[in-house]
Amino acid sequence: MIVLKSPEELSCMRLACQAAAEVLAEVALLVAPGRKTRELDEAAAEMMRKRGGRSAFLGYRGYKGQICVSVNEEVVHGLAGERRIQYGDIVSLDVGIVLGGFVGDNATTVAVGMIKFETQRLLDVTERALYAGIAAARAGNRVEDISRAVQQAVETAKFGVVREFVGHGVGRKLHEDPQIPNFVEQRGRGRKSEMLRAGMTLAIEPMTTQGRPDVEVRSDGWTVVTKDGLPSAHFEHTVAVTDGEPEILTCRKTMPSAAKA
Repeated sequence: MIVLKSPEELSCMRLACQAAAEVLAEVALLVAPGRKTRELDEAAAEMMRKRGGRSAFLGYRGYKGQICVSVNEEVVHGLAGERRIQYGDIVSLDVGIVLGGFVGDNATTVAVGMIKFETQRLLDVTERALYAGIAAARAGNRVEDISRAVQQAVETAKFGVVREFVGHGVGRKLHEDPQIPNFVEQRGRGRKSEMLRAGMTLAIEPMTTQGRPDVEVRSDGWTVVTKDGLPSAHFEHTVAVTDGEPEILTCRKTMPSAAKA
């Protein structure tokens, strides 16, 4: 069931999403060679606590991290640990926070120093695909319009779109209806995806690969990686569908760009 948010609920969503955006921006600034991914996770927990919130991920279906930290070929759901970040890595950070009964969810991929040209292009294309999807999140459009915008932006650039993991509605729960694939699903004759209506709040999140789109889950049961070992990128915003332009609820004021991080 798709939950439409009232103006009062949207006000609460804005607070949770702004907190999530602030935490993500602050954690991104900590990404540096030699730092353990566990240190990023611990720092994020303290940042959430100071804002009166808590992780939306910790304990979710048994997840053991405060945030998701995915390095290089890791696509999403990376568990923080003793891995040390290296110069030339790319690090995807996914932050979800519960504050005031609502969830804010956002992600970015940060380059650690100079990275390979094609990997930088992957980051740039994925971020552009996110904003192409957001632009399509308008009342009267359908979910597949978001999916098509993302897919076209990514595949035109000759990169892969992950099929197994998708965006989603978000609100009082981390995952609400509808699901938002980053590709256009094949449907039966006459079947259409959900209509977008004002009051819907969506986590739009392209997950892309530099090579083939095939992925697998590591033995930890969580970390998703590319099968070919090539890099992956992940960008995400929580967005509200309105009667006019879509509103980016997790708009970040101090986020280092992937090109400059």
